[in-house]
Amino acid sequence: MIQCSFPLAQYQSHKDEILESIRRVLEKGDYILGPEVEEFEKTFAAYCHVEYAIGVNSGTDALILALRALDIGAGDEVITASHTALATISAVISTGATPVLVDIDPIYFTISPECIQNAITEKTKAVIPVHLYGQPADMDEVMKIAEEGGLFVVEDCAQAIGATYKGKRTGSIGHIGCFSFYPTKNLGAVGDGGMLITHDAKLALAFSVCVSTVGIIIG
Repeated sequence: MIQCSFPLAQYQSHKDEILESIRRVLEKGDYILGPEVEEFEKTFAAYCHVEYAIGVNSGTDALILALRALDIGAGDEVITASHTALATISAVISTGATPVLVDIDPIYFTISPECIQNAITEKTKAVIPVHLYGQPADMDEVMKIAEEGGLFVVEDCAQAIGATYKGKRTGSIGHIGCFSFYPTKNLGAVGDGGMLITHDAKLALAFSVCVSTVGIIIG
């Protein structure tokens, strides 16, 4: 049997490095954020060819925080693919907005630009194209439709870390890119994690404010 994912094998192949990193963090006492997270954010931003990367606790919260930073909420509609993980939809619902599910391309299984166009209403505020199985959505068409309609584009890159579209990293094409480091993803964490990336300094600041606010509420 060929497994879809095998986190244990990934751990075993990098066991010494992982345990050394954990030991270093534990001995420093920086159990939340700290220099390791900051360094990872910088490295990830550079890898994706964007200016800003903000680490969060999960890919789901990355999507939620992205939508909140764009001031999307009750009364707004967000178009996304019907063929996606529950997290994409639940993130929209968590903001109070309404998810509008559209069909996918029959060959690549990513969101159909034609269906996006047909689903736009006066309430539509954003589109979440989902890059699935490492295959990017048709971002030229998605961005063209979004620009014509004055819509935000939030890329769901949970299954596409490292994928490129016409020479550009997924997540760097729309207004915001959201990533997941769930253990079964192609860059899995020992636990869970997520990342938001953007070229926009104002959005990066809004992410930080949203993260701080959520932290205060949880605390």
